[in-house]
Amino acid sequence: MYEIPFLRPNLVKKERLLSNFEKIEASRIYSNYGPLNHLFETRVIAQMFGDIGAAVTVHNATLGLMLAISQSKRPRGKYAVMPSFTFAATPLAAEWCGLEPYFLDIEPDDWQMNRAQLRETVERLGEQIAVVVPYATFGSAIDLSIYDNLLQEGIPVVIDAAASFGTTVAEDAAQFGKGFGGAVVFSFHATKTFGVGEGGLVYSADQDLIQRIRRAGNFGFSSSRESVMLGLNSKISEYTAAIALATLEGFQVVLERRKTVIGYYHHELQQQDLLQRGWSVQNMQGRVPLQFFSMLSPNPPGNQEVIRRLAAHSIEARTYFSPACHQQKQFRSYPHSDLQVTERITDRIISLPLWEEMDESTVGRIVKVLGSITEENAI
Repeated sequence: MYEIPFLRPNLVKKERLLSNFEKIEASRIYSNYGPLNHLFETRVIAQMFGDIGAAVTVHNATLGLMLAISQSKRPRGKYAVMPSFTFAATPLAAEWCGLEPYFLDIEPDDWQMNRAQLRETVERLGEQIAVVVPYATFGSAIDLSIYDNLLQEGIPVVIDAAASFGTTVAEDAAQFGKGFGGAVVFSFHATKTFGVGEGGLVYSADQDLIQRIRRAGNFGFSSSRESVMLGLNSKISEYTAAIALATLEGFQVVLERRKTVIGYYHHELQQQDLLQRGWSVQNMQGRVPLQFFSMLSPNPPGNQEVIRRLAAHSIEARTYFSPACHQQKQFRSYPHSDLQVTERITDRIISLPLWEEMDESTVGRIVKVLGSITEENAI
């Protein structure tokens, strides 16, 4: 056991769930897009998306990606274009939809999908592209105008925004994704900022798209309960919906607390002068309630040595996403662009602990270890 673990999920306490649990017992409705699920979806659209668009809950974000891709993709296309610097769920979802991932590089500053490569790939592959799946890296907002243009060109877009629920953009402090005409998929896994245990949400300004996803997530049933399309079961239980409702009620407190912890990191990095000594951080867009704190280590020593040294001080850290997808056995055979930036970042990426109870001294302890590694490496 580490004295400072990587993550400490902190779901809502049982006292805040009892009233909705009583409603479930009274209604005897336990699943199948029940009344609490409907209430949660309605409140999310009102509170997070300004009453624009529609949303449907899913049992997890991987199912959300599968459903969104399956209901968006062009039938004659074969490729799902995406960054290699993403979680394995993204290319796996494409495979489940009968597509081949086509991996692109990322930008060196914001770690988002390389825009020049994307345009070149769209022009070169043309109708072979079934869908484009950008990743909102580590919860950051991304420039949606690029993907709005693709939608207007007839190219479907599904945004993997797994860690972006709670991320707001400066224009109107609205939830990232608001008004986007493609699908935006969020994760509610216990380790996310908005954690319910296991769950997710698919949002779009296109209400017809959400209706198709909802139907596909309920065995492809029509109103007469006849399966009329390819489907599966992605529904959440009413108990999960109860947790989600309670989480939404207290979400602003969580966001503010994470903002405070992120502030501790930036202060301590400045105190240790690490950003002037070979370390760097992602150029984030929007206000992002980080799931964890990501940095690029100097090279040398590289991320594996940093992980080892942190562990020696009883600090748990990870390396999201190293290896990148194109380096993993399942995906090595798929086509890809030049991935120099991705490969350079995967050698250096460090994912540092972030949880709501962290105080400034805990963050200071982590950053001081990074400082000592930097000093020893300079000798």
